[in-house]
Amino acid sequence: MPAPTNAFKAALRTDDVQVGTWLGFADAYVAEAAATADFDWFLIDGEHAPNDIPTILSQVAVVQGAGRNAVVRLPIGESWMVKQALDLGVQTLLMPMVDSAEMAKKLVRDCLYPPQGHRGVGAGLARASDFNGIKDYLPTANDEICLLVQVESRAAMEDLDNILKVVGVDGVFIGPSDLAADMGFLGNTGAPEVQATIESALARIRAAGKAAGILTTNADEAKKWVDMGANFIAVSVDVIVYAEGMRKMAADRKALLKGDAAAEPAPTAGSGY
Repeated sequence: MPAPTNAFKAALRTDDVQVGTWLGFADAYVAEAAATADFDWFLIDGEHAPNDIPTILSQVAVVQGAGRNAVVRLPIGESWMVKQALDLGVQTLLMPMVDSAEMAKKLVRDCLYPPQGHRGVGAGLARASDFNGIKDYLPTANDEICLLVQVESRAAMEDLDNILKVVGVDGVFIGPSDLAADMGFLGNTGAPEVQATIESALARIRAAGKAAGILTTNADEAKKWVDMGANFIAVSVDVIVYAEGMRKMAADRKALLKGDAAAEPAPTAGSGY
């Protein structure tokens, strides 16, 4: 029996846009509730959410248990973190702050067993192999790993063409907020210079035959990026959905029950994280 088929990796090879959401509560109960929604993929965030290996595992388990695609973003591209995540049964990783082709090559080696890489061989005691229940896991695991690298700096954009040549990188995800900050537009992903850079990057990624991803909570912007070639896109962040919903509920009910003037609407979240 081979390693489980990575349905998300397979979907990225089609023309169907994969629509996803961010999970930032670091809580399996919330993740399980979120997984009742018909998103194509769920990003469990280990970079900006208070996650560690045990909380990532618990969320991966409930998302996969619901028949959904789990993607994990680790906080940094350390080999030991990649090893642990893959042994948990994570098959798709989104790695942040990849500024060069050399960094991308190192991540590929971290993700793959020899001879293509240097992933440690210990899956026999891990969830990835169904605790040694998948007898053909080792010779088949590499084919089902999906590596997505996140480009979010001027340096990354300058080396993007080389990053796109790295064998083993399945897709490139643009981080609008960090990119804007590095370009001198902190908090302003809508700056024309930032938008133009994203547009150029999307075109280059798709021309190279790689999957192109981005996050935006603005519906019009999401449509724009899809029209420009993005084929995996996150459109919401659970923490923001909850916080904005709670603020609006409080304002609306207080206005109704106390006769207050209608409260100002909650601000719309920015483009990316």
